[in-house]
Amino acid sequence: MTSLRTPAAALLPGLPTYSQTFPCRPSTAEIGRNLVRDVLGVWHLDSLADRAALIVTELIANAYRHTSCSEICLTVAQPEAVRVRVGVVDREPARLPILSRAADDDESGRGLLLVDAVADRWGYDLCGSGRRSWGKEVWAELRTGGGE
Repeated sequence: MTSLRTPAAALLPGLPTYSQTFPCRPSTAEIGRNLVRDVLGVWHLDSLADRAALIVTELIANAYRHTSCSEICLTVAQPEAVRVRVGVVDREPARLPILSRAADDDESGRGLLLVDAVADRWGYDLCGSGRRSWGKEVWAELRTGGGE
């Protein structure tokens, strides 16, 4: 069960961030969707919930399929008043996300295409520094529509 009572350290003063560590398995996607919907509800950004839930589902699925990590950390942040960022942190910095085209008859391989289609922008950041990277965060951002 997730809790919204304790925000993680904010990226900037006054701008909230929530993060929680989960097992890296397919069932975590449902928990992640619920957490994102709850956080966006608290922030009165319910209009972003469907897109953010789809993004989180795909990012968690990619972490499960393409890493051997036992845990991931889901983050939901509002680094600026006009954008929300959702991300998944894993401990495999060498397994970078690649946007590729799946063949028509492929049963998988479209996750990042979906993220690319619904996010305003997406990418990844390595955690740590240089050769000492210990992981990566794959993230996507959505505009809130306010303050533009």
